[in-house]
Amino acid sequence: MDKKYDLIIVGAGPIGIACALEAQKRGWSYTIIEKGTLVNSLYHYPKGMQFFSSSDNLELDNIPFLCKEPKPFRSEALQYYRVVAQSRNLNIKLFERVNTTHKTPDGNFSITTSKGAYRCSNLVIATGFYDYSNKLSIPGEELEHVRHYFDDAHFYANQRVAIVGANNSAVDAALQCYRAGAKVEMIIRGDSIGERVKYWVRPEIINRIADGSITAHYQSHLKEIYDDHLLISTENGTEKLDIDYVLLMIGYRPDYNLLKQAGVTFENDTMQTPKYDPKTLETEVKGLFLAGVVLGGLKTNAWFIDNSRDHGVKICDAIQKRA
Repeated sequence: MDKKYDLIIVGAGPIGIACALEAQKRGWSYTIIEKGTLVNSLYHYPKGMQFFSSSDNLELDNIPFLCKEPKPFRSEALQYYRVVAQSRNLNIKLFERVNTTHKTPDGNFSITTSKGAYRCSNLVIATGFYDYSNKLSIPGEELEHVRHYFDDAHFYANQRVAIVGANNSAVDAALQCYRAGAKVEMIIRGDSIGERVKYWVRPEIINRIADGSITAHYQSHLKEIYDDHLLISTENGTEKLDIDYVLLMIGYRPDYNLLKQAGVTFENDTMQTPKYDPKTLETEVKGLFLAGVVLGGLKTNAWFIDNSRDHGVKICDAIQKRA
């Protein structure tokens, strides 16, 4: 028979780890199920990415996060969360995808995965949003040279790269590609670089655009993509740009299929915000909780590691109080 846990956490990101640490301190049986590697979303961030937050705001359970600069880089964050998980001997099942979740007549949850089946009294979904990219749904979007993720700028050296977007991911990609020797053109719907861009980065991208090192097409949007060029709509009509690669840095979304299958309902808003009790983070399904950035729906700038580190405590307090 499949093993039953007091708590199962879907997602081994920083907030999933925080939930596990809290369950462990209370002596509960628990496990984390993760479809990829440990802190999978962070692993897929660009190699040279620097966090907006300082290291002390990324710490879990008062475990010190030491790094060279006040704001850590991706590699330092990967090492920190790896050390936390290993030093606390957390029960984590990696590279195991959750296929189905449903509540059984006895009030428990039944979960099937790519490797097995589990039961639990309480379930936490802490899956983040980085694994599902937004789509433009335009001709050519599925071509091989079109990417929704940016990894390493060296790949784009001496190439013509079009980058769609004006927020942190687009700006980081533009600057790194420019430094690697790419010819960079940014396609931006608005009339300026995003206001949420990291404050120490925003002046640099504005200066590179001003001096012509990077070309910005403001109040423009991408219409069609071809093998060696693309078409954009501008205030002056349609314009053709010759390109080698296209980076669509237009944001990401939660795994709505998993949420809906688990029984999560949503607010009647354009952000597809899940319904939950803000005090306990419990959804309308008894025993089903949400943690971390998934709470924001499409408003992916509402929750960060900084302001959701206490979600494990909130959830476990609610479970313990009910018990």
